[in-house]
Amino acid sequence: MKELLDKLSSYNIFNYLLPGILFAVAVDKLTTLEILQKDIVVGVFVYYFFGTVVSRIGSLVVEPVLRKIGLITLTPYEDFVRAAKVDSKLEVISETNNMYRTFCALLLSVATVVLYVYASKYLPIMQTAAPLVCIAALFFLFVLSYKKQTAYISKRIATNLIDS
Repeated sequence: MKELLDKLSSYNIFNYLLPGILFAVAVDKLTTLEILQKDIVVGVFVYYFFGTVVSRIGSLVVEPVLRKIGLITLTPYEDFVRAAKVDSKLEVISETNNMYRTFCALLLSVATVVLYVYASKYLPIMQTAAPLVCIAALFFLFVLSYKKQTAYISKRIATNLIDS
């Protein structure tokens, strides 16, 4: 287990594992759902997955909404890649920035689950449909994440080829 945790970067810990653990604790304490894991090895993987989902919600939901309402403005990715080559602190600042976005998504995700659990008491159909809706939502979330990541890779390659 120690070797596994040693291989996780600070980005993975603060943007995936920590939010996943906090999500599980909050949902477990605020609802009737019991999602905390008794086995620590299984728990690390489950919490990392929860954190990955929360992070993707931050990237694909929270960030675009905040951009749309004008609360944040992003610099073009090509400019970020170029600036990161000369400013070593930019990567750390960006990591912290992504952590804040993930924490926003964490709060949104916990609130959504709490509302779901509350509403399902009055609408039993939600209990029946939940697994299918959850699987479909996760599928589309990761398809969109894959699309976005592929675009980032392409932009980074193009920027590096132009600069070389």
